[in-house]
Amino acid sequence: MTRLILASQSPARTKLLKEAGIQHDILVSDVDEDAVQAHYGVTDAHDTALLLARAKAEAVAALPEAEGALVIGCDSVFEFDGESHGKPYTAEVARERMLRMSGSKGVLHTGHWLVDCRDTAADVDEDEDAPADGTGATVGSVSSAEVHFVEMTTNDIDAYIATGEPLHCAGSFTIDGLGGAFIRKVDGDPHAVVGLSISTLRELLVHANVGITELWDAHQ
Repeated sequence: MTRLILASQSPARTKLLKEAGIQHDILVSDVDEDAVQAHYGVTDAHDTALLLARAKAEAVAALPEAEGALVIGCDSVFEFDGESHGKPYTAEVARERMLRMSGSKGVLHTGHWLVDCRDTAADVDEDEDAPADGTGATVGSVSSAEVHFVEMTTNDIDAYIATGEPLHCAGSFTIDGLGGAFIRKVDGDPHAVVGLSISTLRELLVHANVGITELWDAHQ
């Protein structure tokens, strides 16, 4: 069976894959996101999401544990008022952002990068019995969705920040947690707002000659 590795420790991404019936392992990269962005000088939110997703996928794909598997890396960046917003990390930053976001809208970009670490025909000797399923694919795509927020009171914002949830989320919010109470609607793929678009994953798997149904958990 084809093995999929998620190059992320995000509980939301893992939960999403599980609920979609997709078997996967987790192998976390040690990518320094700030260093990667500084090296390439990328500031556009769309391109940053793809760049970081690629960096994470390729870092994990280089590990011995990834041999013979497919690796999917993801990263989300929130675009608001022409600025790129990652995780706020502090209550002060989260509060400032949420006050501006109240009653407004922004775009959440989630980058996806897939690396096929399985042996290709060029890697296998002609006299070996084992087939070479690998394609050598290393491909990416970005799934974006426009997020519309309700008017939030300062009490709403302070209570939400006090939970700690928004401090480690791109854009200072979630849709699948407590933050969902403050989202009025989403135009686009809601899975992209969670952090991993299942339909985008399906499209990327085509480049590895793998159908997403091949990854479904037989025990579902």
